[in-house]
Amino acid sequence: MKAIASYLWRPEKQCMTEEKSLNFIEEIIEEDLKNGKYKSIITRFPPEPNGYLHMGHATSICLNFGLTKKFPGYTNLRFDDTNPSTEETEYVESIKEDIHWLGFKWKNELYASDYFDQLYEFAIKLIKKGLAYVDDSSSEEIASLKGTPTEPGKDSRYRNRSVEENLDLFKQMKAGEFPDGSKTLRAKIDMAHPNMLMRDPVLYRIKHEHHHRTGDKWCIYPMYDMAHGQSDSIENVTHSICTLEFVPHRELYDWLIEKLEIFPSHQYEFARRNLSYTVMSKRKLLQLVTEKHVDGWDDPRMPTISGMRRRGYTPEAIRDFCDRVGIAKRDNVIDVGLLEFCVREHLNKVAIRRMVVFDPLKIVITNYTNDIELVEGEDNPEDEKTGSREIPFGKELYIEKEDFMEHPPKKFFRLYPGGMVRLKYAYIIRCDEAIKDEKGNIIELRCTYIPESRSGNDTSGINVKGTLHWVELTHAITAEVRLYDRLFKVEDPSSEEGDFKDYINPDSLQTVTTAYAEPALKNARIREHYQFLRKGYFTLDNKDTYARLVFNRTVTLKDAWAKEQKKR
Repeated sequence: MKAIASYLWRPEKQCMTEEKSLNFIEEIIEEDLKNGKYKSIITRFPPEPNGYLHMGHATSICLNFGLTKKFPGYTNLRFDDTNPSTEETEYVESIKEDIHWLGFKWKNELYASDYFDQLYEFAIKLIKKGLAYVDDSSSEEIASLKGTPTEPGKDSRYRNRSVEENLDLFKQMKAGEFPDGSKTLRAKIDMAHPNMLMRDPVLYRIKHEHHHRTGDKWCIYPMYDMAHGQSDSIENVTHSICTLEFVPHRELYDWLIEKLEIFPSHQYEFARRNLSYTVMSKRKLLQLVTEKHVDGWDDPRMPTISGMRRRGYTPEAIRDFCDRVGIAKRDNVIDVGLLEFCVREHLNKVAIRRMVVFDPLKIVITNYTNDIELVEGEDNPEDEKTGSREIPFGKELYIEKEDFMEHPPKKFFRLYPGGMVRLKYAYIIRCDEAIKDEKGNIIELRCTYIPESRSGNDTSGINVKGTLHWVELTHAITAEVRLYDRLFKVEDPSSEEGDFKDYINPDSLQTVTTAYAEPALKNARIREHYQFLRKGYFTLDNKDTYARLVFNRTVTLKDAWAKEQKKR
């Protein structure tokens, strides 16, 4: 099981006063520039357009684009669109939106399909040099001849075809004269090579499928290893940065560049950064979507960038998270608590404060005889530029049911019979009587207020320990509130026994269909961030807010999850 790097998120472990040291890739680049190997660098972000980007991609985006912010050079966005079976224009557009939202700009928007003609000519060159051959073997036969890590593979019976025959067959493959799976083009390297990826890897396969950009022009498509390094080389990429699973591919990457005698791009690898309590495999995320465990790729519980945007995460928080995590050479599962810490830290600075009651209990202030008056509430105490708003206060209010107890324990500093609390921005009140229905349920509190205790002008001399949020009843607006939590019950669902979906958290979404909010929230806008006092950080849902207000909880005010897990 991968190590859970939970220690990383603890803020006391972060020494923010020291200058951050270079990571190992930055050290390589600094040395390359210093010794004159390059005058500037070129990196690329190469997503496959077969799904939405997730937090693992965010790390790669911040790394690739961040390098060319720190060092002279630029970053390309290049789509690895070599498999028409799984690729869609929808994914292309979502990827571009995510990168822009994170705050990055690419120099060139490119596609592996831009190079299909050139890649085809590269394949012809390999055939002419006797370094590639057309194989009629099925995928099962190829696998059976591959050997094992301790035993050499066996040559295909088609391995020694002549150059002329291979050229003719490959041209026929391109012309569409053979069905899918009937032939492949393979590199001729060494079937006894210790790196099994070097045992005559497949370079091209036949796929009679419509491509989202090239249409029906092609029915043969290059494999990843045939397209990736050569695309890097065509673009003069100096530092091609991949994750650790591509370490075995580096030898083939270099072999192809050498044999084709093209610009020597070089591949560097860093460790994946997985998040606890979720999965980051596109295949598994697609399962969650297609099997309706979540509401699409942008469900706020998903680790996709679009899901996090819909939930209310900020690009600043995600960039901060990626920076704190850094890059390493060993895979780790990072505690999602670090991401939540980064989100809270940023939202505390920018979120507008509002009062919203989720589970209302009515209060009647019996000695309040005025009409509705307006009290003033600051929009964000962390930012004086945000100003303040006026909040209606009157005789009838809502507070949270959990803020009253008829028989409270010690150190209960909220409301109880005979007890006193301050209403935020307003007055101190005392509970005089609890009204019950015929079943004994408390349905209303009768209270008195202290006229001299108004916030900002309190001359009452009364000190109370509790402060409650509230909403005036006649001016309250209603909204739906969705309380999102972690998608899985266990830290690393992929490493558990059985189906990873068995560990989905049944409480990952709870909905308050009718919450009562102060009237200022009727002017809420998409992508604004709010702190509902004592409740958490929220944002308007960007899909379902049309006929009604729908707010998504971004994150709680404190890390309540860790506390809850200790109780279990």
